[in-house]
Amino acid sequence: MPALNRLLRAGAASRPAVLAARWWLSSLASSEADARVPERLARRGLPARRDPGSRNVQWVFLGCPGVGKGTYAGRLSQLLGVPHIATGDLVREELASSGPLAQQLADIVNHGKLVSDEIIINLLSKRLETGVAKGESGFILDGFPRTIRQAEILEGVTDIDLVVNLKLREDVLLAKCLGRRICSQCGGNFNVAAIDIKGENGRPGIFMAPLLPPAQCMTKLVTRSDDTEEVVKERLRIYYEMTQPVEEFYRSRGKLLEFDLPGGIPESWPKLLQLLNLEDHDDKQSAAA
Repeated sequence: MPALNRLLRAGAASRPAVLAARWWLSSLASSEADARVPERLARRGLPARRDPGSRNVQWVFLGCPGVGKGTYAGRLSQLLGVPHIATGDLVREELASSGPLAQQLADIVNHGKLVSDEIIINLLSKRLETGVAKGESGFILDGFPRTIRQAEILEGVTDIDLVVNLKLREDVLLAKCLGRRICSQCGGNFNVAAIDIKGENGRPGIFMAPLLPPAQCMTKLVTRSDDTEEVVKERLRIYYEMTQPVEEFYRSRGKLLEFDLPGGIPESWPKLLQLLNLEDHDDKQSAAA
């Protein structure tokens, strides 16, 4: 049985079980100390500039539904050469399967509820074990942990180097979620929302251009069943109630790095890289072309 499941069900797991789980997940991480963001620097929000050959980060991305965790975690995954593991994707893969959890998950997701700790940890545990078997090293988690209990379980089996908390005003989040579309043929993610909110009363304006699909996908766009205004608002309410304590959990440990998105990808990506003390040479070359 996967190590995370043993910890979840045992609650107060025995020390041997915890050590075994720690060994299992630690195989994902580099043994070299310089492959991680030093905690003392994470506290100041200034991770050390990374050697391009160091690839074994163990990071978490937090943020409200629709904020763009998958977009930025995915870009960093490619830049750093570590797997991007999104629990939302794991849930959707299970939903698309004929597995025993599919119907149960459909009922939960379509009502905007949070999937239980046991289900999420079961899915994540299987994904991490598959990664170990394939020789993966390091990870960027997206959508986990969402509760204090999940954070405590994760803390018990591995060291998280840095937790990036993406933030965006709620009216923009709602517009982004309602504008999300998926190509039913290629599975690509797009967004038809054109967001242009002027600054007022001391609040900065924000502009996000739509992320439109190529012509061959235009007639094949579908909306996720959970991207309705009622469901999105309920997901945001649950997020604030359940997940904000997780922010404090990592803030108290000096691992939380908060980032207010100033706009879309062109505005936000360079600033996020600057905050993380990273460089994307490919992005610079494409901008200069």
